[in-house]
Amino acid sequence: MYEVLRDRIRSTEPVALVTVVDGPNIGAKLLVRPGHPAEGTLGDAELDRIVGRDALAELEAATTGVRHYGPRGETTPEDLIDTDTVAVFVESFAPPPQMWIFGAVDFTAALAKVAKMLGYRVTVCDAREVFATKRRFPMADEVLVSWPGRLFSERGSSLGPRDAVCVLTHDSKFDVPAVMGAIGTPVGYIGVMGSRKTHAKRMERLAEAGLTEPDQLERLMSPIGLDIGARTPEETAISICAEIISRRTGRQSPSLRDGAGAIHS
Repeated sequence: MYEVLRDRIRSTEPVALVTVVDGPNIGAKLLVRPGHPAEGTLGDAELDRIVGRDALAELEAATTGVRHYGPRGETTPEDLIDTDTVAVFVESFAPPPQMWIFGAVDFTAALAKVAKMLGYRVTVCDAREVFATKRRFPMADEVLVSWPGRLFSERGSSLGPRDAVCVLTHDSKFDVPAVMGAIGTPVGYIGVMGSRKTHAKRMERLAEAGLTEPDQLERLMSPIGLDIGARTPEETAISICAEIISRRTGRQSPSLRDGAGAIHS
């Protein structure tokens, strides 16, 4: 079990270690990985099943903490009456959140720098080989010469609620496939750069591509970023990351998407 835990941590693959810290079988452990059967036991098969399910949820949110159950996984207050309580410590080892930036443009370098400071693993993607170079974006963890469809086809399943996709291009051949690819994943943030006029035209192209569902369109943050009067690439990067944080935490902040008029006054 510890060898698997070690290898998963070294390869930055998600894994959670559950340990009984109070109640029967103190010290018993369960190792939980997405897509794999749990290893070990907490002393009861039903308890293993329910705790394993909850540990996967903790792992997806990258949270660590103590949870309480009955001896067979009971979780509701009425089920816990007159039973011994089992306290387990769920320790999540989650990889850093991802930010995929589409478009090797001037704003990309600034956004990649700020995202790295916030702990993201940054991937820059552009189909133009002359622009998508590690020399231009040394702060990025990965610079890919690729079309969006290919990247989402190969890695889209790795995106989750903690991750972000930022589309900084103004080329429909590139940004429409990027948006369509992002919509097909559970990624937590999808931001698209451009003026209100540019976004209106982009929405027409997205509709032609089949993106018409209101709940899907609601996921798009465009114009991208909070309305803080950002002008420079660095200021724009801060406004984008601030919007990502605001959306993740549920705080009400003035997004450019929800305003009117020019985005630069």
